[in-house]
Amino acid sequence: MSDFKAFLSELDNRGIKYVREYELCGASTFKIGGKATVAVIPENCDDLVFAIDKGYEYKKKLHVLGRGSNTLFSDDGYDGILILTKGLCSIADKGEGILECSAGASLGAVSAFAADRSLSGFEFASGIPGSIGGAMFMNAGAYGSAMSDFVIDSLAYDLEKKKTVTIREHEFGYRKSIYSRDRRLICLSVRIKLHEGNCEEIKEKIRALAAERRSKQPIEYPSGGSYFKRPEGYFAGKLIEDCGLKGLSVGGAEVSEKHAGFIINKGGATSCDVLKLEEKIRKAVYERFHVLLEREVEYVD
Repeated sequence: MSDFKAFLSELDNRGIKYVREYELCGASTFKIGGKATVAVIPENCDDLVFAIDKGYEYKKKLHVLGRGSNTLFSDDGYDGILILTKGLCSIADKGEGILECSAGASLGAVSAFAADRSLSGFEFASGIPGSIGGAMFMNAGAYGSAMSDFVIDSLAYDLEKKKTVTIREHEFGYRKSIYSRDRRLICLSVRIKLHEGNCEEIKEKIRALAAERRSKQPIEYPSGGSYFKRPEGYFAGKLIEDCGLKGLSVGGAEVSEKHAGFIINKGGATSCDVLKLEEKIRKAVYERFHVLLEREVEYVD
């Protein structure tokens, strides 16, 4: 029996779901990518840890993915184990404004859960199509707020044991955290602290933010969200727009006419199209403004 078959046999014995030859275009909001050798879909933290341990035990290439909202997969696929956290989606009200969220819980679901309990603060995340774990990885933020404003602590797995990560140990910064610095550390769950508010006012704010996103962002097209990080002292979208690059395209990839900070999949875009367009943008912005744009979207090959 090959090592790969042995790995799958371990999953079968434990009753963990998996899909062979998994279509990556369905795992990313970009709707781009080849196939992963196998996608594992654990439904609790213990099974997630088991799958990670066995993957490394059999010396397999391994990537843990949330909702794929900030990810660009290679056209050639992923020759390894993709572990999807979407099955870990529980949200619990612990009282006193504290919510405990599993890593795969969507930001929209957490925001709605909080609103139903008249808990305010998380409205900013309502329209971000990612998971809590992914948001921790990159310290996701919008409208002046970020994950780091609300986190109490998180539960992580460091390939040896589960451990609590304190707020200081997260080392939060702009679009980064200890999770993005140390890929051996996997977020399992998070506790956030919100404050009491008025249920209807919270829901109205969520509706207002959704309307603002629809008017300003190209959410009608597949994309990875804001493609570039914000350079210090600048806005990536403004730099790109000032270079006259709105509408610039390579194959099916295009700089959004609505918001230049987004590269969108107009239809049939490949990861190669996106990366070539990225280089054209980076070159143009650097030549005009001497600012080097850094990709925010994670490329996985």
